[in-house]
Amino acid sequence: MTFIPHPSLRGSDPVDVLRLIRSEQVGPATFFHLVKFCGSVAKALAMAPEMSRRGGRAKPIRITPRAEAEREYEALRKFGAQVVMYGEETYPRLLQVVADAPPMLTVRGHAHLWNHEKIIGIVGARNASANGCAFARKLAHELAEAGYLVVSGLARGIDAAAHRGSLARGTVAVIGGGIDNIYPPENAALYEEIAATGAIISEMPFGMNPHARSFPGRNRIIAGMSRGVAVIEASLKSGSLITAHFALDYGRDIFAVPGSPMDPRCQGTNRLIREGATLLESVADIVTNLSDMARLPLAEPEIGNFAESAMVSDSSLLDDARATMTAALSPSPTALEDVMAATGLPPQLVMAVLLELELAGRLERHPGGRVSLIRGEDIAYG
Repeated sequence: MTFIPHPSLRGSDPVDVLRLIRSEQVGPATFFHLVKFCGSVAKALAMAPEMSRRGGRAKPIRITPRAEAEREYEALRKFGAQVVMYGEETYPRLLQVVADAPPMLTVRGHAHLWNHEKIIGIVGARNASANGCAFARKLAHELAEAGYLVVSGLARGIDAAAHRGSLARGTVAVIGGGIDNIYPPENAALYEEIAATGAIISEMPFGMNPHARSFPGRNRIIAGMSRGVAVIEASLKSGSLITAHFALDYGRDIFAVPGSPMDPRCQGTNRLIREGATLLESVADIVTNLSDMARLPLAEPEIGNFAESAMVSDSSLLDDARATMTAALSPSPTALEDVMAATGLPPQLVMAVLLELELAGRLERHPGGRVSLIRGEDIAYG
């Protein structure tokens, strides 16, 4: 059985899950912290606004109205997409162990495709060379013939070539906009072919146009659901390198195709090789070099569910704890265990204050259980 670090949402009302994840200040990590702390999705919906006010917001966060979430859910169903919630049988197994896993995915196509762990992500340059695209297509085809599921991002260049190479066996495209939003438009026919034999995945709201900030989230899903990631042509500041760095954080294998130092599209892949990625020249380099994934991804320290604690409902204790915590935190990321040691506060109060600050937009969480305080002119402190 795969270890999952978050509360399973199996059996939860999908409309409630949509309401919470679409609410103001609630990203994937905050979602799970809230559900764990409050005890359920329904209780998190009820408690979050007041927690954000206590954390320092001038007015409580906006919780998505039920009617709004119901409209999105119905639109997804009419479009032919299904909702897959964290912890369900159809949720990608490897993605479940990621600290910032999406609470909910929308899927068009065949969700049974990833009920194993032989999954490889292939990413690379949008302005790829003809040779790069040919290699991506050949590699994807040979991986699919060997029983591997190929995952990519439906972008121009390497992504599209990887999808086309593995199309006959089923491939998965993770997209940066809503499940109904095809980007780039010239991949519309490919989108439909993938949906017919493979699957399209998104975590974004139905109807949402992709934007620059949504692609790193798309990249983390590709890395998180894959056992290894192959990078074919990538500049030093490319989204492909972001995907590779996510994969490294998650303890996955990285494979990189070397290239000419004169070609900017190869500078990123050459750097990955220098930093320890496996040099990729053929499908055998992947099949014979995949690790057993003994390493687990970084996870935040377990400090429990204290929703029913009397301490958390004592406003004076919370006020004192909030003052102590904000004094101990700084803009520099600090390990959570160090914060707890410095303040001497009980774990239940630490968890309560962290959630309040997070919902107020005053706290940022970092890999490895580190947290930092956000200070800005636009934040109203209470």
